[in-house]
Amino acid sequence: MRKLPPIMVACLALAAAAACGSDSGSEPAASGSAPAADSAAAKPLEGMKVEVAAKWTGDEQANFEKVLKAFEEKTGATVTYASTGEDTGAYLGPRIQGGNPPDVAILPQPGLVQQYADENALKPLAPEVQAQIDQNYTPYWKELGSAKGQVYGVLVKAAHKSLVWYRQSAFDDAGAQPASTWDDLIKNAQTLSDSGVPPFALCAASGWTLTDLFENVYLSTAGPENYDKLAKHEIPWTDATVATALEKMAQIFGKKEFMLGGSSGALQTDFPTCVTQVYAQKKAAMVIEADFVAASLGQSGAKVGEEANIMPFPKAGDTAPVVLGGDVAVVMKDNKGAQALVEYLASKEGGEVWAKQPGYLSPNRNVSPDNYPDDLTKQLAQTIISAGESVRYDMSDLAPSAFGGTDGKGEWKDLQDFLRNPSDVKGAQEKLEADAAKAFK
Repeated sequence: MRKLPPIMVACLALAAAAACGSDSGSEPAASGSAPAADSAAAKPLEGMKVEVAAKWTGDEQANFEKVLKAFEEKTGATVTYASTGEDTGAYLGPRIQGGNPPDVAILPQPGLVQQYADENALKPLAPEVQAQIDQNYTPYWKELGSAKGQVYGVLVKAAHKSLVWYRQSAFDDAGAQPASTWDDLIKNAQTLSDSGVPPFALCAASGWTLTDLFENVYLSTAGPENYDKLAKHEIPWTDATVATALEKMAQIFGKKEFMLGGSSGALQTDFPTCVTQVYAQKKAAMVIEADFVAASLGQSGAKVGEEANIMPFPKAGDTAPVVLGGDVAVVMKDNKGAQALVEYLASKEGGEVWAKQPGYLSPNRNVSPDNYPDDLTKQLAQTIISAGESVRYDMSDLAPSAFGGTDGKGEWKDLQDFLRNPSDVKGAQEKLEADAAKAFK
């Protein structure tokens, strides 16, 4: 919808999409079967063709195709990859209407699972696939991929959104240390400001960055249960838990010296310009955003793990927040190949093949961090595992797009307005609630 995909070491390169046609629908419908272990017997999907569509191009596509190749070698199937581009709905819509969807689609938002389930465009995941989900994922993720009492999707690739990136030299010069609590982060901000360096480059012209900030503070202060309720609008945005989170954010928004260019400068800075301000221009010390900041380091010369370092988002309350975005695999044609591919992607084996490629994080709790190719990714993976049942999906991506995903409207605009006037917590809550009430009808 709006967020760059997570690449840990290099900027994305555009590549041509693979052809989307296949004769995968020729296989008789089946409830699904697991890929059998390699043996002297014929491979279980020998001669079968499977088409999978996802948004990835360039390096991400190449890395995913290595996973598909491992699946082909294991099962005997032939898999064709089609790139949907960034607008997955625009690609899939005509194919669904024309009766020729891909066998498997990987969706960038869980909201599309609900939408396509309502349109009867998805097939329930087979018992073998659900067994992998039960074994490798917390119950939250199973619920996230469900609709109308059926399990339709599984999160197979994650973006880690609970990070604060900092410029090591700025911290060294000011004598600042990575923060483990919100109070420590604010103290660090003051230390940096006193040293003459604005602590934060905020990317507030891109309203989604403010929703990411809110989600981390809210998950930490209000806890996972309230997070789920607010995500579904089961409690109003005028609730006291929302006020607590906004008051924490106001500790940054309320001090112009904490933000490069003050509030007006923050509101004129988009993503990834804020990353450039920290690392290339060296005008600020920190940027609060996801793992995909690494893809925006560009020509700054800052190396990840050296000048460009990260700290987990500091605890603002009792919960150490881990908020993920990511991509959900669904079956659109109920044949053995489609079910088997999704089963493989949800398995420990498939996750470990993918984890050895750069730019990937698995939400699968049984994929060991030892599989990742660099220390930073290992660290991020460990935070996901350590968070256990408290990990949550990006709240704005769970909301109707009119509220959680539209530039200049809804939550994006309301949080931008709050940045302009952080003293009016109650007014911000009333605007958020009014916009949420319209969108959740």
